[in-house]
Amino acid sequence: MIIKITVLAIYVSILFLIGILASRRVKSMSDYYVGGKNMGFWAVAFSARATGESGWLLIGLTGMGAMAGFSAYWVVIGELLGVLISWQFMAKRFKKRSDDYKAITIPDYLESHFKSSTNSLRIISASALVIFVVIYVASQMDVTGIAFESLLNIDYRIGALIGFVIVLIYIFIGGFVAAVWSDMFQGILMFFGLVLLPIVVWFSMDHGSGITEGLNAIDPTLTQIMGRSEDGLMNLFTILGFSMIGLGFLGSPQVYVRFMSIKSEKEIDKGKWVALIFTLLTDAAAVTIGILARIYFTKEGQNPEAILGNGGEDVLSMMTHEFLPTILVAIFIAIVLSAIMSTIDSLLIIASSAITRDFYQKIFRPDLNDKDLTKLSRLVTVAMALIALGIAILLYNLYPDRQVFWIMIFGWSGIAATFCPVIILSLFWKGYSEKGAIASMITGFTSVIFFKFVVANMEGFGVYFKELDVLAPSFALAMLVGYIISKIVPPKHIAKALKEPIE
Repeated sequence: MIIKITVLAIYVSILFLIGILASRRVKSMSDYYVGGKNMGFWAVAFSARATGESGWLLIGLTGMGAMAGFSAYWVVIGELLGVLISWQFMAKRFKKRSDDYKAITIPDYLESHFKSSTNSLRIISASALVIFVVIYVASQMDVTGIAFESLLNIDYRIGALIGFVIVLIYIFIGGFVAAVWSDMFQGILMFFGLVLLPIVVWFSMDHGSGITEGLNAIDPTLTQIMGRSEDGLMNLFTILGFSMIGLGFLGSPQVYVRFMSIKSEKEIDKGKWVALIFTLLTDAAAVTIGILARIYFTKEGQNPEAILGNGGEDVLSMMTHEFLPTILVAIFIAIVLSAIMSTIDSLLIIASSAITRDFYQKIFRPDLNDKDLTKLSRLVTVAMALIALGIAILLYNLYPDRQVFWIMIFGWSGIAATFCPVIILSLFWKGYSEKGAIASMITGFTSVIFFKFVVANMEGFGVYFKELDVLAPSFALAMLVGYIISKIVPPKHIAKALKEPIE
């Protein structure tokens, strides 16, 4: 235990040092929220990936690999495609336009792009950000408590509180710069930890004739890449549910604010390869860790959740304690916390910007200077973190059998379905109107709730949508409604052209 605490103390000290160094670069609101738009590609790529992955990669995806077997690799394919499309086709366009608009938040970008004369778009986007960001941060704090409990035998509530305090201190000091620099440090830890663990485990296991044979001996359906059900339609919906998680990389604010912060469009080409390699290797490694754990710890006929935890959430803890010396187990504790905190810091800054800049300054106090606004931002960050911590502990007490993977995906899906269709259509379609954007956001926001709590619980086809989950249908509906409303109420320049007489 002393070794684990020592390593954790060193890890936390590095984070605090990063916060202190970053604070020297915070001179304005732009510095606090987007690092003065002068971040390098290494930092942005690692930060974007660490933020996009979060604690679900180490706790959730490893568990999903154990529960689903080979079909969990569809998550890897979906994420890889999402990252590729985002960096290859969207990042440069978004960077150029956000620079032209002098935007430092996503609502800034949207309001400038649509030349909005009202605050409707800003209010809706900021409100959606705050609601789903708090849910997502709460799920990350939930995982923090689980990590401390499973890896250090520290009470869940105390663990969640420790994680809360750590991440809040370095964000409070250094803002976005601290978040990006710490994300890079934490992303490197995540990368090497995840990639090396299955290699160590494989050479340490008595794996007999191989992974496929090992899974077949437990449950032959675990080796079916196209799904484990005898119902073909169920398998299709399951595969889509796994692979469509990658849609969230096509415009989620916590990822795209990183593209705002990068110093130039040329840096995006370099960062793309870093992001793709990171995604491929870490996601594939996480699923593989889960599969190896299923082979090593369970036998035919056993309930895996009784051994590996609900949703397989104990997989990483069991694997590290079984195969690694104490010093490396301690480092893995830091890696788990890295995955969690790299997302919490980014999300809290996004939520803080939504309230302080997009609500308070832009709507009520346009006269407020940057210095006062930065102070307010820090206070709002603390308040948002406290609310998220309260929700996390409430979830722990009310739903002890909750599945970490899907709670995180719900928060992720809410943010993605609300913003990604709007970002995509605004970048690629000149006919997209402000009214269409508002309709897209409202549709995406409400559809996530509707599909989660209504459609998934319907008799008959509800079970299919439960496997599909909420992101794909909500995303599609938001795109469709945005298109229809933009055709009915086109942008001003198109509406004007339509009214002009033909000579």
